Amino acid sequence: MESNTFSNRWFSICGTLALLFFQSLELAVAAEEPAEGAGVFGAYAASRDWTPPNDPAVLKKLQDWQDEKLGLVITWGTYSQWGIVESWSLVTTRYPWNPRPARFANLDDRAYKKVYENLVTTFNPTNFNPGKWAAAAKNAGIKYVLVMAKHHDGFCMWDTATTDYKITSPRCPFHSDRRADIIKKMSAAFRRQGLSTGVYFSKADWNSPDYWSPDLPPGSGQGANYNPRERPEQWRKFKEFTWRQIAELMTGYGPQDILWLDGGAVRPPDLDIDMTGMAAMARQRQPGLIVVDRTVRGPNENYVTPEQEMPDHYLPYPWETCMTMGASWSYNPNDQFKSAGALIRNLCRIVARNGNYLLGIGIGPDGEPDPAVYARFKQLGAWLKLNGEAVYKTRPVKPYERGDCVFTGKRDGAVYAIILAKDDNSSLPESVSIPAELTAKAGALTLLGFGALQPGETKDGLTTLDMPATARNNPPCAHAWTIKLTSRKAR
Repeated sequence: MESNTFSNRWFSICGTLALLFFQSLELAVAAEEPAEGAGVFGAYAASRDWTPPNDPAVLKKLQDWQDEKLGLVITWGTYSQWGIVESWSLVTTRYPWNPRPARFANLDDRAYKKVYENLVTTFNPTNFNPGKWAAAAKNAGIKYVLVMAKHHDGFCMWDTATTDYKITSPRCPFHSDRRADIIKKMSAAFRRQGLSTGVYFSKADWNSPDYWSPDLPPGSGQGANYNPRERPEQWRKFKEFTWRQIAELMTGYGPQDILWLDGGAVRPPDLDIDMTGMAAMARQRQPGLIVVDRTVRGPNENYVTPEQEMPDHYLPYPWETCMTMGASWSYNPNDQFKSAGALIRNLCRIVARNGNYLLGIGIGPDGEPDPAVYARFKQLGAWLKLNGEAVYKTRPVKPYERGDCVFTGKRDGAVYAIILAKDDNSSLPESVSIPAELTAKAGALTLLGFGALQPGETKDGLTTLDMPATARNNPPCAHAWTIKLTSRKAR
């Protein structure tokens, strides 16, 4: 595509505006450039190497997404029948986290792949109830949802015309159910509840004969099992296959806000699918679409996605911690779930560090999540009903956090100090120290759910706020408590 002087200047202006917004309002300007977050998954760690998008519609949607703060990603596929990790048992390399079921331990890799892919013939999630999930998610305070269209194993949870390895295949007992086009039903249900929606899609596809060529052994990792430079025609077919799948999902499944692409091994120079062209094609169908080409730094990674970890400091660009509610992304009948307190504390620290929190849950073979998911949803929702104004549509406020207290603010000048319990058994402390520069600008101090507070002594740049005994004896909520500092101008 040719460019001209005007468009180049416009894109430059848009990029500058993006950076200004994400460092916005003087609420979120870092005192110095932070070091990179040390992530437990290497390439999935937070990085300051972020390129702001040039499209004004994408910028607007990205700003809206930053207001939403709390998202949900749903992992689901045929593997739920075995209660094992999603897809990864197919690779030839064994790790503690990707074992194969013991009864198949002696099968060679090709034979195991056939048994695994035959799970389609018994996949029948008759309890699938997207309306129930959507209502529960909304009540939990979740604002956006990513539905898994396809993981690395290549099984498609929508009625694709590109392959028969799909939930609507005649081989799948669920194919005749009116709810069989899972992605269509889920996306519609969440949108009816007013939630933003997006699609999780793996660029890697271990079922495709043009990605894992059947004349070669299965791969040892995420990448293709052949060199595309040696088989350019085969790679061309895979690229076209991937583009057709994305076109389907961006055309026939209603409005989508996010295209969240996993499979970072698929990238230039060796595994190039022309991501820039594919993103442009997707945005022709979904204007303003946020594209997240995970771990592939550059213009197609509209926000950064540290996995299973939180950066330990404020980051001056859009990012999202994706983290499981339990220990596993996929359904595990013996999963151990994080406490409501841990989820709330994570959310508050992430928001104060300028991020969003994407919670991951798995769905069982019957079409239902673990009952613990609904319990956590209810607890999250109760806390956010009282304290949500300190979370949604906020940006971090310096000093961002001080010990167990984190700071957010809104455009109207309101500042929030969220006091985090040290653990699930801790209660509202007797006092908290707030930077005097914040309390000096406040016309009123309010403990949400309780009432007015009076500032105490100011010393060494900190103002002490004593918590009334009545509040400590009967706290307005558990796990974290919010003090609202209303600006004098707002009053």
